Amino acid sequence: MIENDVLHILGKKVGLGQSATVSFNVAKLHTQNTIDVPVIIERSKKPGPIVLITAGIHGDEINGVEIVRQIISKGINKPKRGTIICIPVINVFGFIHMDREFPDGRDLNRVFPGIKGGSLASRVAFKLVTEILPHADLVLDFHTGGADRFNAAQIRIIKGEKSLYELAKIFGAPFVYYSKNLNKSFRNTCHKLGIPILLFEGGKSFNIDSNITNTAVNGAKRVLHHLDMLNRKFKVSEPKKECVYIADSKWIRAKYSGMFKATVKINAEVKKGDVLGNITDPYGSFNHFVKAPNNGYIFNINESPIIYQGDAIFHITTKLKE
Repeated sequence: MIENDVLHILGKKVGLGQSATVSFNVAKLHTQNTIDVPVIIERSKKPGPIVLITAGIHGDEINGVEIVRQIISKGINKPKRGTIICIPVINVFGFIHMDREFPDGRDLNRVFPGIKGGSLASRVAFKLVTEILPHADLVLDFHTGGADRFNAAQIRIIKGEKSLYELAKIFGAPFVYYSKNLNKSFRNTCHKLGIPILLFEGGKSFNIDSNITNTAVNGAKRVLHHLDMLNRKFKVSEPKKECVYIADSKWIRAKYSGMFKATVKINAEVKKGDVLGNITDPYGSFNHFVKAPNNGYIFNINESPIIYQGDAIFHITTKLKE
């Protein structure tokens, strides 16, 4: 809530031109130690939009946390006008243990909008949705791929949202992937509340990749510049390549178990029949070449050296949006 240009958030009042770090607390550790989840608020003297920047919904997605950390450490979060709220680590419990889920075993991104008296994850979701999210005019949420699966830098939006399409284009990631909002996800909750959200995916769990980080930070700067919120001291670069809009895609799955090595690079454009990698065994008895089933772009690669029959090893586009 904003009254007379004062932001009322998590029990604190933050006026125009002020900075504040507010604690977002839901529960203690089992040792009774408190955990402070910092919510970092920067407000310009000039009123304007409120942008919420989040990461760490999954505790093992370190690259997303690093992206928001850089936005803060470089001062990108200090707006020329309006307000920027940063939460670098939402699932601090998982971050401490390097675990995707909460200690209660639940995936935070599958319990939104949460319940006040529900599970630990559900309580965190509820507090985020009721006490922070209503302030936001736009959300930038940063994620990474799962364990051993390296995602190309991409923005995920649903079809038919013209405003999100324009913002995704401005962000300038190599790919925009049209995907449905998952039930009980943070993105779906934002959609239901009418709050536009750009979900960024890039890299993989337990990993920090400088190319992914740079792409995301530069994209955030472009969006803030578009909103006339970016401080004048920051330069805005043009995207390195034209964005590819993915209308449909499919996973290429391993036909055999064995030792796996991808030879194609992430973001690569391939033709039907191109060799993407190979599967072998420890004894040199066979060597199976994995080939592209169609023309398209490779935007996810499984980097595990050991795979099993049926494992998803490449994500390839099958239909692009004109």
